[in-house]
Parts: sequence; C-alpha cells; structure tokens
Amino acid sequence: MPTSAPGSKRGRARGFTLLELMVVVAMLAIATAVVSFAVPDPSSTRLEREAARLIALLESARTQARAGAMTVLWVPQAKGSEADYQFLGLPAALMPPLKWLEPEVRAEVVGARSIVLGPEPVIGAQSVLLRLDDKQIIVGTKGLGPFEVLNGQATEDSLPGEDGGTNATSP
Repeated sequence: MPTSAPGSKRGRARGFTLLELMVVVAMLAIATAVVSFAVPDPSSTRLEREAARLIALLESARTQARAGAMTVLWVPQAKGSEADYQFLGLPAALMPPLKWLEPEVRAEVVGARSIVLGPEPVIGAQSVLLRLDDKQIIVGTKGLGPFEVLNGQATEDSLPGEDGGTNATSP
C-alpha cells in the first residue's frame, strides 16, 4: 500500500485556475490583433511595387529622351494586346520591359491618352492611375520634378481631376 511522504498535501489537484486561463486567452487575442494589423494587404504591396517600377521606367525613358533629343511617349495598351504599355519613340536597343509584373494591373493616363517624356527638360503636369483589384494609386509629376506617387492609396471616389492634377487624398 503506497504511502505519501510526510508533509505532502495529498488529494489537492494541480492545474490552472480559470482566471489564469482567461488571462492567457486575452493575451493571445491581443497578440493576434496586433499581428493582423501589422501584416500588409498583399494587393496594396503589389500595387506599390508596380508603381515604383513604373516610376523607374518613366524616369529612365525621360532621361533617354532628353539625352537623345527624342520625343518619347508612354502609352498604356488595352488588355489582350501583346504589351501592357508602349514607349513610342525609343529605339529598340533602349526599350524596357513592356509588361506589368502583375497581369491584373490596369493603367490609364489622367486627362490624356499618353504621357509625354521628352525631349524638353520641363514637361507638363501628368499622371497615371494604376488599379489592381479594388486598390488604386496615382503616379505622376508636376512637370519640374521626377515622377512619384502623388497621393498614396486612392479610393474609388477620389479620382484625379480633369486638369491633369490630383484632388485625391489618402484614406
């Protein structure tokens, strides 16, 4: 017959109290909420990457147009064509990739059919609206400076104005 050691408390159950379990569950809920807000939206990240890539391509073509005294236009193409956009006026040797990294990206020039990249060092204010799923972002220049993201993420009802400028705000 087993005997217990002297001084031990026999019969007392060991485990967690309800209060301890509730504290642990609350801490897990808070940690989950913090992580879910910290993880970026994948469509926003993809659209921002496309915007950064478009800015680099436009600035590169703008530099080539100025250096070669060429008139260069950037023209978005309708889906179904071989290229997603074209650089009209660039020689074939200087032609950048003509496809989006994300096939679902749509682009439209605000207030015009194309973006004029040169040969003049000062171009007019121009912008491009990029869309991916329900997200959109505006890339443009005010004329003197380089192309940049003009407004961050735009909402459906904050489209740029017809004057080529933007009246959109970040949500």
